Amino acid sequence: MNPSPTLHLHRRKLMSLSSQINAPRLLTAVALAALATASQAANTSKTWCADRCDQIVIDWNQQTHQVIKAATGYQDPMAASRILAMVHLAMHDAVNAAQPRYRTYAYQPKVSTSKSGADAAVAAAVAAHDVLASMFPKQQEMLRATLDATLHDAGMGASIAEGKKLGAEAAAAMIARRADDGSQADEAYKPGKRPGEYQFVPGFDFVAAPHWRAVKPFTMRAPEQFRVAPPPALTSTAYVVDFNEVKATGSKAANARRSADQTQYAAYWYEFSDSGWNRIARTVARDKPQDLWQRARTFALLNAVMADAYIAGWDSKMHYNFWRPVTAIQQADTDNNPATTAAAHWEPMLTTPPVQDHPSTHSALGAAAAVALAHAFGGDRVAFTMASPSALPEAPERSFKSFRAAAKENADSRVRAGLHFRFATTAGLQLGEQIGHQAVRDMLAPVGGAQ
Repeated sequence: MNPSPTLHLHRRKLMSLSSQINAPRLLTAVALAALATASQAANTSKTWCADRCDQIVIDWNQQTHQVIKAATGYQDPMAASRILAMVHLAMHDAVNAAQPRYRTYAYQPKVSTSKSGADAAVAAAVAAHDVLASMFPKQQEMLRATLDATLHDAGMGASIAEGKKLGAEAAAAMIARRADDGSQADEAYKPGKRPGEYQFVPGFDFVAAPHWRAVKPFTMRAPEQFRVAPPPALTSTAYVVDFNEVKATGSKAANARRSADQTQYAAYWYEFSDSGWNRIARTVARDKPQDLWQRARTFALLNAVMADAYIAGWDSKMHYNFWRPVTAIQQADTDNNPATTAAAHWEPMLTTPPVQDHPSTHSALGAAAAVALAHAFGGDRVAFTMASPSALPEAPERSFKSFRAAAKENADSRVRAGLHFRFATTAGLQLGEQIGHQAVRDMLAPVGGAQ
């Protein structure tokens, strides 16, 4: 599953601890039997992680980000979103193999395991570990250290052994399900030459992962299921309105028509959406208790819809092949619209990513994530405060009253940063909401009256 040489080139540019406890030899056979019985009884009641078993999901979410960053520098957000979705769906499948409460994605045991006494928390940890280990063999030591910490706390016993088995099987099922999903393909791209067609943006001589438009979705029927409407014609009034807005408000120039607050949130939301919205989920999780099954489902849905937002967004981007504001503004004298004026030296506030404008996938991921989190945490109006690594030093944190409010500001930030036309962010929000609503309605549904 190694990426192609071309993808390696592009990604470069975009840029155990093993604990083994041996029983003392002087213990008698009777004492050993008593210890094993006590250990098994304790693990069956899940006392080893008590009411914080859900923390395992959060820990492995952070571990996944760390492993991706160590291996690739986190330069490819599409690939990262796929990995995150696979890890969390495998964890979800593992805990629901131990005790079914929600439908699974890839793993369905041939024989019912609900009465096996398998430790669901151990199953979740092993599933996450095995998915990541298959993708990042050079990160084995880091991964094994995290897994050993969990297994050391869990102890020994039949339930632990059964949990390991289920976790390994859930991971294997996930890996097999996604083995030929199109993520390792390669596709050539030639920039357009006509007005309105995408041309390489400053600093890049390629388009990021054009093949991603055909990757197998996690929640959608097909990449084009929710393909957005086309951008407005270059000669239309709607185009002029959005052209003038991003030209005035998204400029790098000191006289840009952008408030201090708009400048701050343009920078704040600049980081990759998949990374930012996982941090939002972890932040909210601190104040929103969930058990292991609920937490696993929350992060599985969140990452599945964001992975699909990239896939669906790439489908529409490649389909319409629309130019970015930086190109449109610098070459406005070619668009056959007398109401637009070229500015040959115009620059956006922030660097434009090397992919087409329409729709904004940054906006799509935020909207999809907001739907998934509102579903998981009992409603949209959940207040939170979060820092961002791309924020300006004078404004490292922002506070929000709801997920939807955060998603809207996230989308607006792309106009303020000079990266997207308004119509692209509007389309992105609509796309993300469609993906999110379908997923929470149809995917990983409760079974047997579970909530």
